[in-house]
Amino acid sequence: MSHFPLSRRWLLGGVAALALASHAALAADTIKVGILHSLSGTMAISETTLKDVMLMLIEEQNKKGGLLGKKLEPVVVDPASNWPLFAEKARELLTKHKVAVVFGCWTSVSRKSVLPVFEELNGILFYPVQYEGEESSRNVFYTGAAPNQQAIPAVEYLMQQEKVERWALIGTDYVYPRTTNKILEAYLKSKGVKSEDIMINYTPFGHSDWQTIVAEIKKFGSAGKKTAVISTINGDANVPFYKELANQGIKATDIPVIAFSVGEEELAGLDTGPLVGHLAAWNYFMSVDTPENKEFIQKWHAFIKDPKRVTNDPMEAHYIGFNMWVKAVEKAGTTDPDAVIDAMIGVAVPNLSGGYSAMMPNHHITKPVLIGEIQADGQFNIVWQSPGLIVGDEWSDYLEGSKDLIADWRAPMRCGNFNVKTGKCGGN
Repeated sequence: MSHFPLSRRWLLGGVAALALASHAALAADTIKVGILHSLSGTMAISETTLKDVMLMLIEEQNKKGGLLGKKLEPVVVDPASNWPLFAEKARELLTKHKVAVVFGCWTSVSRKSVLPVFEELNGILFYPVQYEGEESSRNVFYTGAAPNQQAIPAVEYLMQQEKVERWALIGTDYVYPRTTNKILEAYLKSKGVKSEDIMINYTPFGHSDWQTIVAEIKKFGSAGKKTAVISTINGDANVPFYKELANQGIKATDIPVIAFSVGEEELAGLDTGPLVGHLAAWNYFMSVDTPENKEFIQKWHAFIKDPKRVTNDPMEAHYIGFNMWVKAVEKAGTTDPDAVIDAMIGVAVPNLSGGYSAMMPNHHITKPVLIGEIQADGQFNIVWQSPGLIVGDEWSDYLEGSKDLIADWRAPMRCGNFNVKTGKCGGN
């Protein structure tokens, strides 16, 4: 009799050990994908939908059988529009959750915050938003537009099509608007625009009182020269900005605004009536008429269970980036970061506007440039499209310290800022 409880104890202990072992095997049997987007705070208006699209892409991939015979497991964190918290959450994803890759960030300040973490821990970040360039890290793949894929073509369009001569560069006060405007100011001056025909203004994140600034824009535009606003205003500050333009009677026909951070998602929260005719420059619009885009929208609506939910450019960047990562992992036969980073270069996948986007040696991709006019229904009527795909230029030709730099992450160069004049690599 005394042996029975003992053997039962052994049996139970064995079952528990087996359960633990199978749980560990199950955990090792998934590939974890980190999602690092603000779900609260000033940037939630833009970033929440990027978390949602990543969940959709992961679910779709799992339906196809996962990756390397394993299921993908999303790990979602909320850095809450708090830039230092982005770095903490990135570290948590890479060290605690052991994710194979991270899709995340919106603002450049959040990307700059996490960059040292990805470089230190040799993680992989896919960054899906248009940005100021002036960076190329081995650990980051930039699937949003560089300035030559958005800002410069937008200004060229206004110069040529709208005959704009005066420029109000209005942005949120952080690295992306400041650097982009520095590039645009140099570009405009190279085209003969005088300093007095360029107005530059910055406001903090979440800025809500636009009365004075809009009055200044109105005054600046009353000098008898065609004037346009180049907007690098980010996040929820866009809502009161556009409202104030309407309040002061500024119409698109008088002073057009071309925005680099206002897409379908941001317009969903606005009364678009007064905004009709204002512009945005992106590499994708929901209104793009291709079979690939129709299928993507259909899948999105089915996944999100809301036919009113829109798609936008950074969502397409995640779609491209995710599919590139899947292809590179399959090519490498492993999720090991070094092997995947090397396998990424040259990978090409369909984009949603027709054609293929390819990952270049500078870790930027090829994209078409589109300019859209805001419609009353919150969609964009595409008024201009680049003749072909444009390669993202990581170092601006218009900045003194940058024009001699190139990035090439292939062997033997493996450098993010190689100076073609000195023949030296300046490190990352």
